[in-house]
Amino acid sequence: MSSVELTQAYLDRINRYNETLNAFITVSDESALSKAKQADALRAKGDSSPLLGIPLAHKDIFCTEGVKTTCGSKILHNFISPYDATVVTRFNDAGAVMLGKTNMD
Repeated sequence: MSSVELTQAYLDRINRYNETLNAFITVSDESALSKAKQADALRAKGDSSPLLGIPLAHKDIFCTEGVKTTCGSKILHNFISPYDATVVTRFNDAGAVMLGKTNMD
């Protein structure tokens, strides 16, 4: 199974159930699929990094550049982070695919 197929399967489930579950505050469909395509291309060239192309979600407590980060607070309801938290940078550098940000509530 390719990273694109796996990512799309997760995105389909998120989009199907999130209205009821409210588990995600942000779903990053386009960027996730783009990152998954990049991961598949790298894997085809022989890259075998363990997290390459693996979809995951970040808790809303971690700043993610260009993505709403509220930490579950009404005060931060429109905050868009100008930078990535260290943990986000490390996952990105490892080739993980961010599906979105999960709710703190």
